[in-house]
Amino acid sequence: MVERGESAAKPKRGKSTATIDRHVGARIRERRIMLGLTQQQLAELIGVTYQQAHKYERGVNRVSAGRLFQIAKVLSVPMSYFYEGVGEEEPRPITSRERMVLEIARNFTGITNERHQEALSQLARALASGS
Repeated sequence: MVERGESAAKPKRGKSTATIDRHVGARIRERRIMLGLTQQQLAELIGVTYQQAHKYERGVNRVSAGRLFQIAKVLSVPMSYFYEGVGEEEPRPITSRERMVLEIARNFTGITNERHQEALSQLARALASGS
């Protein structure tokens, strides 16, 4: 029973659950960037504010099961995608190739001219087919 003048404090999340929340958020962010979506676009697709999407990606706010299902649909991945690597002793380091792909995706979304986007896309296809 809560005494007068005291507040019923929420139990603090354990370190392991906070770590998992950050991992899930990082996987959401990684996939969003791979698809070339902004946080604002993701937020609109899942029906939350930009600030909420940002908090999900940082692991500040826990993603509910229903919302994670919705995010998985929007990002075209199975729900298990978000938990890949959880429980490993050390997180798998991002390879230089993965870092480069994320950077390319991030920079591509910054190109506002559709003709330039299409030209870059055609260049990438031509380079890929030539190797």
